[in-house]
Amino acid sequence: MKKIIQILIFVLPMFLNHDVLGQQRFPKPEFESGYIQPSPLTPEPRSAILEYVDVLILLIVLSLASWLAIRKRSRRGILWLSVFSLLYFGFYREGCICPIGSIQNVVLTFFDPAYKISVYVLLFFLLPLLFALFFGRTFCAAACPLGALQDLIIVKPISSPRWLNKTLGFIPYIYLSLAVLFAAAGTDFIICRYDPFVGFFRTEGQFLMIALGISLLGIGMFYARPYCRIFCPYGVLLNWMSGFARWHLSITPAECVQCKLCANSCPFDAIDYPTDEKERAGKSSSSSLKRFLFFTLLIPVWIVIGGYTGSRTHIYLSKAHPDVYLAELLIARPELKSDLKNLDIQAFLESGKSMDELVKSAEIIRRKFYTGGWIMGGFLGLVLGLMLMNQMIFRRRRDYVTNRNNCFSCGRCMDYCPVGKEIKL
Repeated sequence: MKKIIQILIFVLPMFLNHDVLGQQRFPKPEFESGYIQPSPLTPEPRSAILEYVDVLILLIVLSLASWLAIRKRSRRGILWLSVFSLLYFGFYREGCICPIGSIQNVVLTFFDPAYKISVYVLLFFLLPLLFALFFGRTFCAAACPLGALQDLIIVKPISSPRWLNKTLGFIPYIYLSLAVLFAAAGTDFIICRYDPFVGFFRTEGQFLMIALGISLLGIGMFYARPYCRIFCPYGVLLNWMSGFARWHLSITPAECVQCKLCANSCPFDAIDYPTDEKERAGKSSSSSLKRFLFFTLLIPVWIVIGGYTGSRTHIYLSKAHPDVYLAELLIARPELKSDLKNLDIQAFLESGKSMDELVKSAEIIRRKFYTGGWIMGGFLGLVLGLMLMNQMIFRRRRDYVTNRNNCFSCGRCMDYCPVGKEIKL
């Protein structure tokens, strides 16, 4: 409704007086009744003290989550802590600022000298990564409102094939690469724009995004945490850090007794089973070594192929930037300059910039996308090559253990383990 009113305010004077556009788009109303136009009020930004209160609460939640997961081993405590995070960081703070979206702020700081990131945003970006480096993905367990919202609606999770999980696991790398590219080129913050759950936290949003959020929650009743597992770009960074964690949630507090009770406890398929030695014995070690070396040598090839492919996408991707889109539109259809209904074109004409300046700006942006496309594609090629090479590495496991990279540290598996508990018959 607000957008309709804004359009009417802009278009209506065209039918009343065409000279108005040359003077002022929104002239002050003239009344003879002594009416005085009120000055607009700008809402005050959130105070610095309250921002650091958010940081302090995040630090406390991460600390408690790590303690509950590793020392206390309490699934119930982690669950209630996640409910608090959902209420505070989600509905009260309306999902902003969040570590997931802060990726873009950090990237833009490196590529735009005029943009300065606040310490508040930087801490939100770094703290979960630091905790993941020492304690695993406890941010996902209890501090992330997006994860908590999905975790609470899991009804009857199904287990998906390992090959499917591996394939879907490549999508977050694509999303992260695109988010970094768009932020570096000063085009858009696509993580925030396409956040499927922020509309719930703010009780408003575009219909398509609300529909996407509802769809993901519906899928999440059976395929647990679909956004976290298939899309979350911050999860890529947490995945890297958690793999080197000094301490990490474990299924059993002591030696595994091979009871297999935990086998189906994880709704995220993040439990690695003991190695099947019989299956391993049927494979030749020399052939495995040859395959490993082959896929290792293929990594540079994947990087080149990925870089070239990414560079070829720069023409299409750069159109997301308003300068590139507008320049192409006016070059192809110069008659649109007289279209008074096109607000983008009229805003450009009133800005005082020449067509040459617009085209030059579009060329600079397109070159950024070309270079960024090479880097993005090369990175994805490297990831794909490492994933394929990793499939050739044999890891001997005697027990059921959590996969350190993919485990969300939710603690469900701990409740199934009888070790250290008093079993009543």
